[in-house]
Amino acid sequence: MASAQADDIEAGIAKYREMLQDGNPAELFEMAGEELWTMPRGPKNASLEACDLGQGPGVLKGAFVALPKYFADTGRVQDLESRLLTCMETLQGFDAQALAKTSYGKGEQANIRDIATYVSAMSRGMDINVSQAHPKEREMYEVGKRLFFMRSGPHDFACATCHAEDNKRIRLQGLPNLTGNPGDGIGFAAWPAYRVGNGQMWPMQKRLNDCYRQQRFPEPKFASDATIALGVYMGVNAKGAESIAPAIKR
Repeated sequence: MASAQADDIEAGIAKYREMLQDGNPAELFEMAGEELWTMPRGPKNASLEACDLGQGPGVLKGAFVALPKYFADTGRVQDLESRLLTCMETLQGFDAQALAKTSYGKGEQANIRDIATYVSAMSRGMDINVSQAHPKEREMYEVGKRLFFMRSGPHDFACATCHAEDNKRIRLQGLPNLTGNPGDGIGFAAWPAYRVGNGQMWPMQKRLNDCYRQQRFPEPKFASDATIALGVYMGVNAKGAESIAPAIKR
């Protein structure tokens, strides 16, 4: 009986999300991001059209679903947002450290959010395919795994407290099991997403930041190696899941 009730709830939530998907406000952020991608800006008055997100300069299709990945020019594994910081600094002349310290949704951080939304949309419907070919990518997976299961903070929480078992939920909100592939358009494959509850567009860095806040952890730095490592762990586990980003959330 309990299982049947859970199935009914999940079906109801899925129907609710399907209804919300019509007219997803994320489209507005996507449009703004497309304009920002091609607009000459910054101290160098240059666009981002030559930015290499891992598939070659200016190639957007398929880039998002293969991130995070290792980039030889920076010697780092980078996710979408940290890679955008690199391009905004090298191509446009922005101060990447200053941008990383800007609050979410303010100034250039709002522009990074919009560009990330646009880039993710260019891979909508494609399968997540995060690489483990480079040693640093494998190293980041192991770091991300340790962080995922690391219990700490005043509540002795870890990411795994909510996301390491099937069929867990908070109130009506299902909690995907991120230790494996939770399915198409779920978990890692559903971000960036528009949050109906607060009317905000959240890229993955913001999603992770809020998870840390809910655990009462110190706020992680934007585009830090720790948050990227968690992205590698979840992305590799989600291999084969279809990306629906930019999605819409309750």
